[in-house]
Amino acid sequence: MATRGGREGGPMRIPEFLYSIYERRLVREIDQTRIPCHVGIILDGNRRWARELGSSASAGHRKGADHVDEVLGWCKEAGISIVTLWMLSTDNLSRSDEELNELIGIIADTVENLASSGKWRIRIIGDLDLVPKDAASRLRAAASASAGAESMEVNVAVGYGGRHEITDAVRAYLREQAAAGASLEEVAEKLNVSAITEHMYTSGQPDPDLIIRTSGEQRMSGFMLWQTVHTELYFCEAFWPEFRRTDLLRALRDYSARERRMGR
Repeated sequence: MATRGGREGGPMRIPEFLYSIYERRLVREIDQTRIPCHVGIILDGNRRWARELGSSASAGHRKGADHVDEVLGWCKEAGISIVTLWMLSTDNLSRSDEELNELIGIIADTVENLASSGKWRIRIIGDLDLVPKDAASRLRAAASASAGAESMEVNVAVGYGGRHEITDAVRAYLREQAAAGASLEEVAEKLNVSAITEHMYTSGQPDPDLIIRTSGEQRMSGFMLWQTVHTELYFCEAFWPEFRRTDLLRALRDYSARERRMGR
């Protein structure tokens, strides 16, 4: 079941001390034995947030990027082990060259800052062949530089689409089998769910327990299609730049209260 979050008080500005009181209450209401291990976040609403303020799309993307480290800190405090951030979809690649180039530059800056902080172990998921070579090199280098960080894992989805990922996984499996000299008949015989899972971008990681999408949109848009068969969904009204700790805590409270049937 999908649950909607909300922007507290609409256009009213709520005093910070009231948020602090509410946060403490939310923490008490979360079953700490049921904190999700892996949380995926669809960072949606940067452009609409900027539009409401009369700003440019790039200003919205920059504001959203500046918010990433803070939200990751909240996730770590909550006891989450893996966070996947969808920052650039394959659909986003159809935007104007000006906006796309600006957005990719912002993402590269953000990932480099996350890596240099030493707080996060970065893993890039997606097809970096779809983004400019210089940006792809920066992203790979940042992820490599963070490999030794003993902290929360952060997957950054760039040039990512769920169908594209599945296609890449099957292609990688076929190439692996061909290199081993397997016949087409042998490949078809061996092909199963586990074989494909081992070649997904998130290979070796548990599937996400919870997906959060900001901005009020109630759809997955192809995010982690393969991995989210049993994932819980939470849709939050707040645009990504406005996403607060209370929004995360409400999502965790909602998740901890659900009965996960896992298809049974």
